[in-house]
Amino acid sequence: MGMPEIPPRDLGQAASPDFDALHFRRTLSQFATGVTIITTRTSAAAVAAGAPPFIGMTASSFNSVSLDPPLVLWSMAMRANSLPMFRDGSHYIVNVLSASQLDLCKRFATLKGDRFAGVDYRLSENGLPVLKNALAWFECHNRSRYDEGDHVIFVGEVERCGVLESHEPPLIFQNGIFSTTTPLEG
Repeated sequence: MGMPEIPPRDLGQAASPDFDALHFRRTLSQFATGVTIITTRTSAAAVAAGAPPFIGMTASSFNSVSLDPPLVLWSMAMRANSLPMFRDGSHYIVNVLSASQLDLCKRFATLKGDRFAGVDYRLSENGLPVLKNALAWFECHNRSRYDEGDHVIFVGEVERCGVLESHEPPLIFQNGIFSTTTPLEG
């Protein structure tokens, strides 16, 4: 028996998916990610209308891109109310959360209104909130944005970064569950 004949296909374009959105989401959920809170300033017009001075959102889409120049990326749903502030702002902070910051993660994922009320932070050189006890933080120039599907991909050029000198484990999200890391014996 020979190899089965594979029908030719135009490899210059993607084939239609052979799955539905629910299956895709479930499959993606198997990839464990760290959890971040992205913070920036609210526009002057929004503050004048009574909005809080800062906004932030929980994101697990963070990733490194390049060491030279230092670039990172993350993505945001196009339907997000805060998209204009992140799209139009010059800078933002990526705060990497520790396992002890689960409540903060949930607050920035769901709370409406001033998510910073009662939250401990300091201001960066550009006047943006760096969350207290974040394992690491990256202050980024909003270098480029790409509309792809139902999200916007943000690429940030890191101007400053820092790491918390502690042995606290990171907050991890996988299969719809928050957890943390446990070293494997190897």
